Amino acid sequence: MGLADASGPRDTQALLSATQAMELRRRDYHMERPLLNQEHLEELGRWGSAPRTHQWRTWLQCSRAQAYALLLQHLPVLVWLPRYPVRDWLLGDLLSGLSVAIMQLPQGLAYALLAGLPPVFGLYSSFYPVFIYFLFGTSRHISVGTFAVMSVMVGSVTESLAPQALNDSMINETARDAARVPVASTLSVLVGLFQVGLGLIHFGFVVTYLSEPLVRGYTTAAAVQVFVSQLKYVFGLHLSSHSGPLSLIYTVLEVCWKLPQSKVGTVVTAAVAGVVLVVVKLLNDKLQQQLPMPIPGELLTVRGPGSGGQGRRAGQAGSLPRGLVPPVAPNTKLFSKLVGSAFTIAVVGFAIAISLGKIFALRHGYRVDSNQELVALGLSNLIGGIFQCFPVSCSMSRSLVQESTGGNSQVAGAISSLFILLIIVKLGELFHDLPKAVLAAIIIVNLKGMLRQLSDMRSLWKANRADLLIWLVTFTATILLNLDLGLVVAVIFSLLLVVVRTQMPHYSVLGQVPDTDIYRDVAEYSEAKEVPGVKVFRSSATVYFANAEFYSDALKQRCGVDVDFLISQKKKLLKKQEQLKLKQLQKEEKLQKQAASSKGASVSINVNTSLEDMRSNNVEDCKMMQVSSGDKMEDATANGQEDSKAPDGSTLKALGLPQPDFHSLILDLGALSFVDTVCLKSLKNIFHDFREIEVEVYMAACHSPVVSQLEAGHFFDASITKKHLFASVHDAVTFALQHPRPVPDSPVSVSRPLACRALFC
Repeated sequence: MGLADASGPRDTQALLSATQAMELRRRDYHMERPLLNQEHLEELGRWGSAPRTHQWRTWLQCSRAQAYALLLQHLPVLVWLPRYPVRDWLLGDLLSGLSVAIMQLPQGLAYALLAGLPPVFGLYSSFYPVFIYFLFGTSRHISVGTFAVMSVMVGSVTESLAPQALNDSMINETARDAARVPVASTLSVLVGLFQVGLGLIHFGFVVTYLSEPLVRGYTTAAAVQVFVSQLKYVFGLHLSSHSGPLSLIYTVLEVCWKLPQSKVGTVVTAAVAGVVLVVVKLLNDKLQQQLPMPIPGELLTVRGPGSGGQGRRAGQAGSLPRGLVPPVAPNTKLFSKLVGSAFTIAVVGFAIAISLGKIFALRHGYRVDSNQELVALGLSNLIGGIFQCFPVSCSMSRSLVQESTGGNSQVAGAISSLFILLIIVKLGELFHDLPKAVLAAIIIVNLKGMLRQLSDMRSLWKANRADLLIWLVTFTATILLNLDLGLVVAVIFSLLLVVVRTQMPHYSVLGQVPDTDIYRDVAEYSEAKEVPGVKVFRSSATVYFANAEFYSDALKQRCGVDVDFLISQKKKLLKKQEQLKLKQLQKEEKLQKQAASSKGASVSINVNTSLEDMRSNNVEDCKMMQVSSGDKMEDATANGQEDSKAPDGSTLKALGLPQPDFHSLILDLGALSFVDTVCLKSLKNIFHDFREIEVEVYMAACHSPVVSQLEAGHFFDASITKKHLFASVHDAVTFALQHPRPVPDSPVSVSRPLACRALFC
């Protein structure tokens, strides 16, 4: 596509007048299909608004088939268990379940300590929620149960509502535990209610507001919180209870201050347990293909240093009572104190679970229902809270073990929960009086995966610095303000960053790529040339109340014309013209009055006229003068109005103002996803302002929902019709060149040759 070959096209065009050059462009720039504005496109495609589907009507209908489908939707075990391939999957699920249970046993004991509860409640939280998830969950590979991040969030709540006693006597610890257990179980019930409620109203998309950099930055900061909280057990120190903002900083300072008081035996025990765990994990990674199941490093470290029957000493976690506890109703009086923390824990727990679930589902080729996952996790916490469990989620390390050891379905989780039940009922005595230093070592070593996320800073610096900013703000806020406030700050900051990024999109003036109907930014594509007489403007973001003013300002700036100045000068000159005409009219009226008064004086000198004749003559003369002066005023006013309406009198050229070097402006609105009232007003103002400086405005590439919203907002009227809206930028450019508004005979508008001709095969 291009101009017809001719010798010296630039020299030829330089000799042509503006009208002849424009006619040449119209002739050479054509399309081999009809031009399509919005009206033609609607007629050609028989456009009509999409029929609305009222889904709520189907929810209110009830039938046997619908009730059965609803049962299968919310109880997935009835769908996949009858089709379970026993020969292919059972052995892998059995080995995977045992491996996860062996890993979950010491982790449950350790994470209960992290939550500020006796170790046995970690075992309860490793049994009830896991079995409930087996019935209601849709992910085959995630391992539900205790998790470090959830435990430290629960620990911050229990410590704030039931603080640590001043001394560590048995009576005080017993009373403290008796106060903390109802808090944790009530918190679990409230978390479950939030998750079930959000899942039933299909609110699973709420997790989309937690971006991956936010979740990873948050879990990394939570891992640091967990690490710091275990230092007192590693060094055998007695620290004050700190909660609220900067509590982590106060804890670190106190640990450094009391470091000389560390107990050598406790430090050695923690160091030996940590080294053993690290070595075992390295062996498991190296011998993963040869071993049928991982070496239970946590179980070996827990069972190795256990003491037998000497009673609880300082630095030990206490005994494990046999059997299950009866269900207990939650303490509703605590709901008002726990509602904020419960919602935060509910969202964080679901975000971690669904992110891991979708990773495994994508890897193994099945689908995870986010709303049903929210219901399943909520029921796990709700029913678990009634049986005195604390809130749970899924563990990254256990989920990887479950997948790598051959786990194929939720049966692996059921097997691990039954193994934990066996420990609770029969084998609990084997794990009594565990050293807290060993449990702390287990917790710290299992933080390895989350602490490795610190390397995200380097990768995000190279990939996307906006995401790096979200990661850093989330990490810093969580470290300084604690887990609950840190998450709130992170979510607010990430949403504000989205708004800021829409306020500063990429604005560009488009030019045509040679031999194509494609338009690209002339600043980025050196071969893209602006179409003479036409400006094409595009924004990379939708236009709405937060950036509508920026859009208008950028448009006027990129067009190279001071639109506001031209409009103000035009109004001043027109006002000055009106004032001059008014003064001239007043001067004519004054002269007419003087002429009328002199005529009246000459008539009054006649002495032969009677008084009545004089009065009648004066009255008639006055009426005649008024009529004649009124007629002259009307003629002058009419002439003034005609002069003001005349095109030559109010144009920029007639007023002596500079004229734009383009006659048409095209707004590429392909990036618009919605319009609001501010956007509508901004677009109307753009039409009005540019028409004031004799530039016609067109719109192009609007999507159908945007067109419907423009109609609903009464955007189209007598001055702006659908004929100003085109199917593509190329249609709008072609139409603008075929129907130009008058432009001055300036070298700028005629010296640039047209980039190409629009040809469609």
